[in-house]
Formats: sequence, structure tokens, C-alpha cells
Amino acid sequence: MSIRISRRLAAGKALVIGAVLVVAAPGLAYANTVSATVRTPGATLGPTSTFSEISTHADCGTGLISGGGINQAIGTGSAAPGNHVNGTEPSPDGSTEYTGSTGVVGTDVTHWLGIGGSGGAVNSSFSTTPYAVCFTSNLINHTQVVMNDLAGPTSAATVGLTVATCPSGTRLLGGGARTTPASVGSLKPAASYPTFDNAAHDYGQKGAADGETNPDSWAAVGWNGGGGGTTNTTYAYAICSGSGINVSGATVTVRFSEVSGPNSANTGQTATVGCGANDGTLVSGGAAISGGNVTTTDFTGPGSGGDHLNGSYPSDSSGNPVSDGATTAASWTAYGHTGGGGSTNNHTDVWALCANDGS
Repeated sequence: MSIRISRRLAAGKALVIGAVLVVAAPGLAYANTVSATVRTPGATLGPTSTFSEISTHADCGTGLISGGGINQAIGTGSAAPGNHVNGTEPSPDGSTEYTGSTGVVGTDVTHWLGIGGSGGAVNSSFSTTPYAVCFTSNLINHTQVVMNDLAGPTSAATVGLTVATCPSGTRLLGGGARTTPASVGSLKPAASYPTFDNAAHDYGQKGAADGETNPDSWAAVGWNGGGGGTTNTTYAYAICSGSGINVSGATVTVRFSEVSGPNSANTGQTATVGCGANDGTLVSGGAAISGGNVTTTDFTGPGSGGDHLNGSYPSDSSGNPVSDGATTAASWTAYGHTGGGGSTNNHTDVWALCANDGS
């Protein structure tokens, strides 16, 4: 299995969008608070035709995007594996995508896209539900989006991994992934996860492990199950604190879990992980369907070309998606699914990012 890798370090390209100066008088303490509200408009039906996609969005009325998610309905029967995640990503307006120049591409974003794609089969049950995690903090009152991309993967049963890295001195809050074009039905993001731009994590090829703190990068993995597609592209998005904010007292803690499966044809598997009692507030999460051991070895793709993700979303501890307006989400759930054929050694991986800004 071949792997193509692209990395982007955004230091030096950040926009100064809101410096915060705190003067502490002796004997006074300044408390910072983090809260998050999940917004979702509900499900959008489709795709209704093969090798196509639909786009839907969730929007923050207050607060800024720290992350977002997607959940899909697939129905039953032989067509069920045809629905898959094509993108879960920030947007400046709820429709436009950051797919142009790389580096810092947006600031103070309040919209999240969920993009569902189809392969060679569809049914009337297909739908996509997007989730926006709307973050507020007395300290981190501005954010910026960093994007990086990779041409590929184009060969069958290969992954293309690209990494977006936050500017120096900022905190990673969340991220997303996207693959294009939809006309290549075997192309989809197999993973979207927090990581580190350092040798210990092989510069993003290994995901952040449970209990690690302050990751600085977000990885996206494109998986091309069937080959073809000379214009295939994989995009990674990192959502970072704004420039000029002193985040030395802020901590982002990673929670991670891995579950074996799915392996039987046309079956699914969920994995859920939650923030610990002292971790702070859930602000985002990530998901993967993989060959396993994604935090200790370089990322490997799932066992079959048709394996894909159907969900990465804020949830309760049992894996149920939270409702619109929820302020108590403390877990994140990943949903992996096989294609029409059986697979081997698959794992469903899930990450939660939990933020405490010093209060």
C-alpha cells in the first residue's frame, strides 16, 4: 500500500485578528470560561443519483466554530454502502469551500459543511446531517482556519495523507477533511484527526494519543478504493486560536478510543470517547476507519476499497447524536462501515478534543 503525504506549516502566514492584553494586578485572578453549543438543522435527503454528492450546513448564531461533524442515514439492503462522507469542513458562508490557496484561509468562521457522496448505488433513505460546535471563551475570542491539500490519491487501494498545522503560539481547537471530485465514487476521506507536526508522530502520520495535550495539527486521509481520478484531491483543515492571543494557560486534551471492526460485508461499527472530569469542554472530534494502531504506527488504510465513514459527530456517552442547541455534549462518536464485500482487520477510531482555557 502506497501513501502520499503533504504537510503545511502555517507559521508566519497568520493574520493578526485580535490581540488580547491582560494586565494582572497583585492579588487579582482573571477567570476564563469555555462553553460550547451544538447546532444542527437536521437531515438533508440524498444523494439521489450515483457518483454525486449533496452539501448541507450547520451555523452558529453565537460563538465561533471550534469543530463540526456529520452523520448519515444509509437505509438497508445492498445499496446501503453507497452513501459515504465526502467532507466535514468549515465554511465562510455555509456554501463556499476553502479549496483554493493553502495556509490561513479564513478567520472567525461560524459555518460548518457536511457533504455526503454516493458510489455506484443509492436508495431513498440516504441523508446527511451536519453539526456545528459553537465555541465561546473569554480568552480565545478569535479563530483562524488553516488549509492544506494533496493531489491524490489516484491509484487503487491507496491513501493520501495531508496535514494542516496551526501557526506557532496558537492552539488547535478542531479540524476537518474533504475529498474531491464526487464523480469518483470510490474516493472518500477515511480519516480526520488531531496530530502533531513532530518526529514522534511522524509529522502527522500518527494520530494524537489518548491523554496527549495541545496537538498543533490536523490530518486528513483520502482513501481511493477503486482507482482512477486524475484530479483527485484531499484537503485538511485545522481550526486554530487567533493570532496575538496568549494561550499559555489554555490546555486542549485529546481523548482517543479504537474499536475492532467492521469486517463483515455491509455492516457498521461505532466508537465513542468522552472528555474526562478535569479535561474541560468538548470542542471538537475526529474519526477514522483504518488498519488499526493509528496512534502508534503510521496510518494504514482499511482492509477493503469500499470501506468508508458514515459519521463523526458530537454525542452522548452511548453514541447517540445530540440535538440542536445541546450544551452538554461531552462525547464524540465515529461510525465506520464496510462496502458490499467483506473486509479484514478494520478498526473504527474516534478522537475528542476537550478545552480548558485556564479557568
